[in-house]
Amino acid sequence: MKRSEFTANRLREVLLDGRWVANTNYKEQIENVTWQQAIQEVGDLNTIALLTYHVNYYLAGILNVFGGGGLEIRDKYSFDLPPITSEADWKRLVEDFLENAEKFVEHLGKMPDGKLDEAFVDEKYGTYWRNMEGVIEHCYYHLGQISLIKKLIVENHE
Repeated sequence: MKRSEFTANRLREVLLDGRWVANTNYKEQIENVTWQQAIQEVGDLNTIALLTYHVNYYLAGILNVFGGGGLEIRDKYSFDLPPITSEADWKRLVEDFLENAEKFVEHLGKMPDGKLDEAFVDEKYGTYWRNMEGVIEHCYYHLGQISLIKKLIVENHE
């Protein structure tokens, strides 16, 4: 198996359909959350909606690079979630997230392995390989947060 396929499979696992490492994935965690749960604050933690937006922001930004565009995303904007005021707003974010996740995994899986050793946009960012591993780690980090926040919300309403 090519490195790009292997890495894409790891990303598919955390985003869309895996259960091996975390016993869950983003799709499983966010698809059955109501918009009220998605925006519910628990202490000073980020909301499920904000974390979903944050990860999606990076997926979309890197997809732009995959498509030949520049790296236009900036960390300072990665938590600029537009207001979620209805189920439609939340469903739109979830659908956008899942669509970007599918595109990301598909593009990465088709990437020539040699591309993984090239500089990602600029040498200061390291290689594509390093960045894709970083995306996986970033996704697991926030998936853990979403899982815990969701448990706290559900426990408070039972």
